[in-house]
Amino acid sequence: MRTYRKIIENKEKGLKQLAVLLDPDKVSDRQAEKMARLANECKVDYIFIGGSLLTNGNLSNCIKRVKENCDIPVILFPGNPSQIDGNADALLFLSLISGRNPELLIGNHVSAAPIIREKQIEAISTGYMLIESGNTTTALYMSNTQPVPADKKDIAACTAMAGEMLGMKMIFMDAGSGAQHPVSEEMIAAVRNAITIPLIVGGGIRTPEKAYLNCRAGADMIVIGNLLEKHPELVAEFSEAIHKTSAVHR
Repeated sequence: MRTYRKIIENKEKGLKQLAVLLDPDKVSDRQAEKMARLANECKVDYIFIGGSLLTNGNLSNCIKRVKENCDIPVILFPGNPSQIDGNADALLFLSLISGRNPELLIGNHVSAAPIIREKQIEAISTGYMLIESGNTTTALYMSNTQPVPADKKDIAACTAMAGEMLGMKMIFMDAGSGAQHPVSEEMIAAVRNAITIPLIVGGGIRTPEKAYLNCRAGADMIVIGNLLEKHPELVAEFSEAIHKTSAVHR
């Protein structure tokens, strides 16, 4: 549990963390290598790799390119049981607790569990919550579920609380790739007050200022994806903003 232990230790120290999300369907080998080097220079904490579809079979190659160019832990962010690769350092074992699709609550996990065990990947049980974002994101469409309404922070808090009581080790609140509106600070604060486990927030975060405010509201880790595919140079600003929050909270 080396990767999860690092996440927990940083949380206990009040250190906010940044994860960069790479979708193998969208990034070329050169882009993956460039982002890995930039992430290393800018002290990014984790690199998430995965996507809702993955149609080009580039998962293994993307992981290889990243690991050849940085020493940052690579965590799989799988959209389905086929997105498992033994070269990753860990895997978010996602259960979509915001929806009522049984395949995404437990069904896919039954198929994936023996593969994860065989490949000896560190599986981090994560309660995944899709939050309404103003449009139909890929994750929302593919999951065939309803998101938590953006203005229902009490529902979000109780859902996250239930996830922790069920034994989840982290909660991931996601507005989804290409979200029109990110998760609000008010909802983040409500969920933070309801749980003790690490809280990850992603989707639609377009400015370092928003990332900073999310951390101030209670997020332990921020995930940035789509924006950095187009503007990789912004990773330095996001890293500075997120890690600056750590000094405020210490």
